[in-house]
Amino acid sequence: MREEAPTMYAWLYRHLPGSGRVRPLVAALLLLGVVALLMFVVFPAVETVLPNGQVTMGS
Repeated sequence: MREEAPTMYAWLYRHLPGSGRVRPLVAALLLLGVVALLMFVVFPAVETVLPNGQVTMGS
């Protein structure tokens, strides 16, 4: 039987600092940081390049 390759998430989780009880908290904080970076930096910068922002349909 063929061994499955480790996923990116398994690699990331193994390399997080802390014990087994601290790692989920560190992972959650890391995820929250990535979401905040996207919401407050990346998406506003990309918005200026996107075509018009009207999303209503109809009249």
